[in-house]
Amino acid sequence: MALRFEILGRFNRARAAQLTLPHFVCQTPLFMPVGTQGTIKGLTNNQLEDIGCQIILGNTYHLALRPTSELIDEMGGLHKFMNWPRALLTDSGGFQMVSLLHLADITEKGVTFQSPVDGKPMLLTPEESIQIQNRIGADIIMALDDVVRTTITGPRIEEAMYRTIRWIDRCIAAHTRPNEQNLFGIVQGGLDPVLRDICVRGLVDRNLPGYAIGGLSGGEDKDSFWRVVAQCTAALPEDKPRYVMGVGYPLDIVVCSALGADMYDCVYPTRTARFGTALVPEGVLKLKHKAMADDTRPIDSTCECMVCKNYTRAYIHCLVTKDAMGSQLLSYHNLFYMMKLSRNLHSSIIEGRFPEFVCKFLQKMFPEGDVPEWVCNAMEVAGIDISSCCVPLPLLINQS
Repeated sequence: MALRFEILGRFNRARAAQLTLPHFVCQTPLFMPVGTQGTIKGLTNNQLEDIGCQIILGNTYHLALRPTSELIDEMGGLHKFMNWPRALLTDSGGFQMVSLLHLADITEKGVTFQSPVDGKPMLLTPEESIQIQNRIGADIIMALDDVVRTTITGPRIEEAMYRTIRWIDRCIAAHTRPNEQNLFGIVQGGLDPVLRDICVRGLVDRNLPGYAIGGLSGGEDKDSFWRVVAQCTAALPEDKPRYVMGVGYPLDIVVCSALGADMYDCVYPTRTARFGTALVPEGVLKLKHKAMADDTRPIDSTCECMVCKNYTRAYIHCLVTKDAMGSQLLSYHNLFYMMKLSRNLHSSIIEGRFPEFVCKFLQKMFPEGDVPEWVCNAMEVAGIDISSCCVPLPLLINQS
């Protein structure tokens, strides 16, 4: 095991921890931006360090296609190849079963993909996924799992869950660098509590360095989403990091942190930036709107990032979707926002003011008190009193 996980503070289920990895000492809860092929679009590594990025996520499937894991290995691993001194996490390639399903054939042996580069078939087995990730050299590597959308029902969910457990043993056996890289297992089971429980117990029996909750953020309703997170975080070991995969909405991260999760990743902050949308405490700000054309205010007057210090909404409005600089500036701002959110979650738990932080966060996002019911239900389970920022449902109905 090549990590140390030390819980520094708690509030009920929420926890703030120090995660020591081979390349960096991280503070959780933390958000990881996605650099599919070893880069965050439009941003330099120095900029990512400046805003406090701790871990970057790379995509095994895409890196294996181009530039190839063999070349990355020859260059000294992905850290040296991309000149990134801090931590890296690589996914297993399993998510492409969902996102590229029209190109994939899934069997017990593995997943056969049709390469989007040259059309040739590419077999990704649990062993090959781990071998590729061993060559890439990330601090955290993910087991290959059988991924299905949570909106799918029937026997396919159960089949995928049991296959995920069988594949974890093949991943463990293939892992040749356990003292340098940490292999995380991924809990599957769709929205079925029984299947999720079976998968959690099966993975915990393997005593892995950390655990991920997979198969979410695929179109399921929010009430189902938080209940799966709550179930899994309650059942996973206290002394190991818990990673909710594919979660990038700030509200979701606050809720999942209250429920005891530690790590998150998503393309959302940078992808939405490329469409001209900024993350702000009130939710989102669409810089393409005509109202922004003569707005001399910064994106967010409370933000201390270099974009908000130096540029107006009007200027960015001129750039978005027309000039690469627009998406670069918004990507920088959005990731700064996510890193600040991570730091605020960590410090508020450490300092014993997590409920106050949550209430202030919700009051800014929902000033009318119309906090979604799923958030209220999740916070109740998490033991966080948010009654001060919620308007009772009957009163809301009467007002409307």
